[in-house]
Amino acid sequence: MSDAPIYRISFVNQGEVYEIFARSVGQGGIFGFIEVEDLIFGERSKILIDSSEDRLKHEFAGVQRVHIPLHSVIRIDEVDRAGSGRIRSGEGKVSSFPIPIIAPKGASDPGAK
Repeated sequence: MSDAPIYRISFVNQGEVYEIFARSVGQGGIFGFIEVEDLIFGERSKILIDSSEDRLKHEFAGVQRVHIPLHSVIRIDEVDRAGSGRIRSGEGKVSSFPIPIIAPKGASDPGAK
């Protein structure tokens, strides 16, 4: 087994929580994004198919490098070995950072004239 670190990256994408494994994670050349390279997918038994991991394999087929928006990242862990990636519903479990809503002056400000 290689001594290269393996990372588990959890992030939110379109309301779902993605958990992927990769050998390289870092700041990319695009501001506000992390760069994930060399994705790892578990080679499980060909008889038992994990639908979540199969969906990940199809979604990231042919992808060399993934750029994930920094505000979508939940956590990045360095792990001993890769597990199986998965996609799960993020409803009720994950909340995004609060974003201030700024209304145009006078639209909701009763004191504006």
